[in-house]
Amino acid sequence: MKILVSAFSNLYTDQRIEKVCRTLHENGYPVELIGNDWGGAGKMERPYPYFRIRHKAGSLRMAYAEFQWKLYRELMKRADSGTVLLANDLDALLPNVLVARKLKIPLVFDSHEIFTEMPAIQGRWTQKIWRLLEQKLVPGMRYMMTESYSYAGWFKEKYQVDCVVIRNIPRIITTPVEIPENKTKIVLYQGVINQSRGIAQAIKAMKQVDGAVLKIAGDGPKRQEYETLAIEEGMADRVIFTGKLHPEDLRKLTCTADVGLSIEENGGVSYLYSLPNKVSDYIQSRVPLVMINFPEMMKVYQDFKVGEIAESHDPAHLAQKINTVLQHGRHFYLPELEKAAAVLNWEHEEPKILALFEKVRKENFR
Repeated sequence: MKILVSAFSNLYTDQRIEKVCRTLHENGYPVELIGNDWGGAGKMERPYPYFRIRHKAGSLRMAYAEFQWKLYRELMKRADSGTVLLANDLDALLPNVLVARKLKIPLVFDSHEIFTEMPAIQGRWTQKIWRLLEQKLVPGMRYMMTESYSYAGWFKEKYQVDCVVIRNIPRIITTPVEIPENKTKIVLYQGVINQSRGIAQAIKAMKQVDGAVLKIAGDGPKRQEYETLAIEEGMADRVIFTGKLHPEDLRKLTCTADVGLSIEENGGVSYLYSLPNKVSDYIQSRVPLVMINFPEMMKVYQDFKVGEIAESHDPAHLAQKINTVLQHGRHFYLPELEKAAAVLNWEHEEPKILALFEKVRKENFR
């Protein structure tokens, strides 16, 4: 049983896809991964074969269209009667559905988010197209995974589909984490630099946080705008943009932080119902958090007091929460961070993935 995994992604920094593929590979499943070169094609080392579709399109809109027919062609070339297809997100689903139907092979759909409710497409005509695809393709999906219990509830209510919840959380760090004594404290945001991430408010909040810098680790379409904002706010020397980092380099940076931010804005249910992977990345690095009071983050906080909860994005309020964490220090939150790290790790998610694919195997192959 070969598993043919595909995604509209250059794969380089996509930790969820890497973890899922590695789990399947290490448990004896032949895995082959297909991505694309949109946004670059950094060199990777993986223990299983991967391939990137080359794009000629000059815009994201056209790249999506180009990817659909090129992915269909690649899937038809590589799939056979012993293949299971694993489609990541709605933007890779249509070619997978068509190939699964044509070859009469099983398909697993992994929805990393609620694609049609992402802030980037809210109110745009493309949202109607993606919604139409979602309405046509998702109902009746036999095998489906998603990233949060709130997402699973949404898909169940909307399309009567049962999802296996596989949270996008890191592998457990078993070696003791050394807590540095930073003279200049580090407030960290890590992730895509995009709208509705609370980044602008964090930059403004730093004006009321003394003795600290804000490091923004990642890249994205809003980077230049936020770099300009930092200059306009007189914070250019205290807001540091690191650019996109390899996962290993990002983990090293995360361990040095004094506060980790996860303060997404309610730009639609895809954000409202998310459990950002940065939350558990901070926890595994034993870094206390300032989190917004969204449902999935509140669930974490109710179980483990790993930081402080922000009730709004007002910069003064955020500054107050950041200052509280800095005043307490990392050692204050360490006992709860240790308990959370022992629970919120990829090793606890792996059995659910393996159970799902074992079910696929039993129901489709002899």
